[in-house]
This record gives sequence, C-alpha cells and structure tokens, in this order.
Amino acid sequence: MLHGNAHPDFVDVVRSLRRILPRRGPGGAAVCVYHKGEKVVDVWGGTRNGAGSPWEEDTLSISFSTTKGVASTLLHVYADRGLIDYDAPVVEYWPEFAAGGKERIKVRQLLCHEAGLYRISDMVEHGSEMLDWDLVTSRIAAATPRHAPGTAHGYHALTYGWLVGEIVRRVTGNKPFSELLEKDLARPLGLDGLFCGVPADQQHRCATLMARGLDGPLEDRRRNTAKIVERAATWRKWLARLGLHYDPSESIAALLAPGMEDIDFNSEEFRAASIPAANGMFTARSLARLYQALALGGELDGVRLMSYDTLRKASEVQNRTRGRVIPISMNWRLGYHRVFAVRARVPAGFGHFGFGGSGAWADPSRQLSVALTVNSGVGTPFGDTRIARIGGAAVRCADRR
Repeated sequence: MLHGNAHPDFVDVVRSLRRILPRRGPGGAAVCVYHKGEKVVDVWGGTRNGAGSPWEEDTLSISFSTTKGVASTLLHVYADRGLIDYDAPVVEYWPEFAAGGKERIKVRQLLCHEAGLYRISDMVEHGSEMLDWDLVTSRIAAATPRHAPGTAHGYHALTYGWLVGEIVRRVTGNKPFSELLEKDLARPLGLDGLFCGVPADQQHRCATLMARGLDGPLEDRRRNTAKIVERAATWRKWLARLGLHYDPSESIAALLAPGMEDIDFNSEEFRAASIPAANGMFTARSLARLYQALALGGELDGVRLMSYDTLRKASEVQNRTRGRVIPISMNWRLGYHRVFAVRARVPAGFGHFGFGGSGAWADPSRQLSVALTVNSGVGTPFGDTRIARIGGAAVRCADRR
C-alpha cells in the first residue's frame, strides 16, 4: 500500500513506484517530484526494516553516492559566497594537500573526478578507519595521484566526499561537515531529512538497509567481496578481447576499502559518522526540494542558495570520455553527472545516483526535480533501473502537462 499524495498529472510516477516496490519480502521506498515550484508527487510505501515496520512519512534511508550531489551543492553555496574559486589550487584552502606532487590540482579537477585520488584502498588500512575524518583526510593529503591532474578521470567513489568536505570545512573555520549541511542547506530550505551524520535523536527514523552482500552475516559479506575481487581478472580478460582497455582492479580499488565488508551499515556509529560520498541519510522529499532550487536557477520559495551564474558553472559538462573506474561516459559536471531515464531524454539534467538504487536530479529546462530513496536492492555504483524508470515517468508527465 502506498501513502502520500500526487497531482493527477503525475499519476504515472505513482504507478512506477508501485511496480518497483518488493512484491515478496521486506523493503520500501519513497518518491518525491517537484515541477515549476510545486510538489506534485510525495509518496512512500513498503517496509523500513526486516520486521515489517511500515515506511513512514519521515523515514530516512541511506543513499550512498547520492550524497555526493548534496555535498557538491554545499560547496557551490560557498563558491557563490566567494569563499572558494573553482580554478584555484586546492592547497590555497588545504596547505597539507601539496604533499605527493598535488600542489597543482585545482578544485575544479576534484569536482569532475580528474584529480587521480580515487583509490580508497591506498588511503585506509581497514574500512573502519573511514569513520575517522581526520585520519582519512590526512592520508589523502599525503597521497600521490594516479595520473597528472586533468589528463584523465576516474570516479572517486569514496574519496570524493573527504576531498570536497575538507575544502568546505577549511573555508568555514573547520566546522563539522554535518553542521554545515544543516546550517546552509537543510535549515534555509526547511528540509525534513538531509543528514550526513545522523544525530542521536534522529536515529529512530532510519530505515534498515536490506541489500544482498551489504547486510546479513559477516561471513556472507566477506564471501561476496571475495567473489567480486576474483571476478576482476575474468572481466579484464573478456574486455581485452572486446578491445576495451579497462582495468577492473582500478574499480575495485576505488569502490572497496580493505575490510569494508566488516562495516555494519545499519549501526548507529556508521550513521552518525560523516562520509560525504557514501552515507547520507535522506528523505526523498528533502532531496527533491533541494534539487528543485537548482532546477529553478538556484532559488526556491524566496530562498536563494546560489546565483544563476554559479549554478551555470556548476552544471556545465567538464568531460565526456570513459573513465578509469567507470568505463562509460558520465558527462561529469562539477560534482554532478548526466541523468539516465527510461524512454526520456534529459540533456539539461544533472544530479547524482547512488549504489543501492537511490538518486536525485534537476532539469532546469523543465523546471523539474526527482528523488527516490530505497532500502533494498543493490544495482550499480550509479543506481539501477528503478531511478531511471521513476525519472522517465516524471519527465513524460511533465512534458504532457
């Protein structure tokens, strides 16, 4: 059963949500859509844990890489205030970053994944270290990039959050990332659930992640990781036969920290940490409202997050080639990627999807924003067909309207 409300013009989005909810077993989801400043879909359903507790109106769900789009937006807010220059070297804000030959890397190159610092396996000895902000940022500051800045790009699947987040912290007096997110995004827009570091008094709202290989017994998670690593050699061999020069080991090094399978993604400790590339806990309503401000030129309901000029720069495509980590073109903007939608084209759209199925994006040409949060399924590092189907339905409804 679904709950919430939707404008009659967008009933097809509701039908799409109904189709993607698990038919057998636990799992839930929420969808929110804004169009031309109006919230036209706000619907949720399914269960938020294995015990069958219903997904509630205010349920928070881990959204993995969808967090990157939120973190990027926060940086753009400070760029708009003159605190950050996209073409300035990172060392202007983070002096320790100069180690390892990184003194010429620009903020822009971090934002479009051209810094060559994507291998989380080189930064931490065990996944549990990712909960220690100062430790990880010190390791990144000391690291040597995999390539000269701007000569290639590789998806910074986990390191991206600390790279962006540390710059943000440095220009705001080293305040906690979670505090800055609340102060400069959530509070101004009146968002009901936008956390990267869930406070103790909000933990009860969190949905349980139920995804094969990410939850369940520790031994099962370890076996799942081992299978992925074993398959890398096979993938490389077959891709070479197809003439694709892609090394899957680079993807594994970017996506998997050593011992990462030991992390309990449902623990209060993990949820309370700030990992701005991976552990945002959001409501679909908050994501859609945030991206609606971007779809409307940086302002919503009298609240201006950033100027139109800053938004234009942030959403301009920086590279179109295949990357070292993800061998498809993502049309990287400054912290956002292209929008994938079923039976719809969204050339002006930008946002970020996440492992596990979540996603959120804006389309200024249609003044449309779409968000999906889920707690079951795995998909790819950039969501799966669920967000593409929801997005496609929203686009077709907006075009008919």
